Amino acid sequence: MSKTPLRTTARSLPIALLRARETVMGPVREMLAESGINEQKWRVLRVLDEAGALDQSLLAERACLQLPSLTRILRAMEDQGLVTRATAAEDRRRSIVTISEAGQQVIEDHAQANRALFARLEARFGKDRMEVLLDLLEDLHRTDFKS
Repeated sequence: MSKTPLRTTARSLPIALLRARETVMGPVREMLAESGINEQKWRVLRVLDEAGALDQSLLAERACLQLPSLTRILRAMEDQGLVTRATAAEDRRRSIVTISEAGQQVIEDHAQANRALFARLEARFGKDRMEVLLDLLEDLHRTDFKS
């Protein structure tokens, strides 16, 4: 055992977040498996559907992906016809990503199942508790922990 006492793993925030993520993402992965879309591609499609065309760097941030990973994912998504990329007219170094009709169809194909999954989670966890949890997680995200 460590000489320096640490918080137990049962009450460790990183481990608790990973357990919660799996509780939520397991059913989402199952839902997506039938279409061959993984959770990263789903996040990219959801962000683009919600926000419209985005600079690749901003898309990476909003979809919670590292830019090199997003670049690789976008290549595959372009090959699948889910997104298009174009060079920004005002800055040729920037790439603008847009969801395609096929990408929007993937969203539409899974929208009902996605709503049902989260309605079931909300019913079990509680609507008010879900809103509090989302607020707390946003607060935690905005916490300057690095310095």
